[in-house]
Amino acid sequence: MTLTSGTQTGGIALLERPDCSVVDMWGEIDITLRNEAGAALAGAFERDLPVVVDTSRVTFIDSAGIAFLVQLCRIGQEEGLEVTVRCPPPAVEDVLRMLDLEGAATA
Repeated sequence: MTLTSGTQTGGIALLERPDCSVVDMWGEIDITLRNEAGAALAGAFERDLPVVVDTSRVTFIDSAGIAFLVQLCRIGQEEGLEVTVRCPPPAVEDVLRMLDLEGAATA
């Protein structure tokens, strides 16, 4: 199952792999993607598998995008699921560090 945004500037998609759920994020991550973010969040945790958040292609992220990442990391911690943020750009990495979410391993 893949959930994608209809916007041209950015998107969030859930990619279901046998061993994990990949939340793929690209381009500009902002409030306009709240529906895609909600669907990806729900789908990822329904599967009860480790979650990999691929932020390698994120070019911009606003407070709504950061809130989505925080929610992913915190729910993962609460559910006992490993959440890994893959290739975060410096702005994302800095925010994760400031919010003490480095436990969401970055790779």
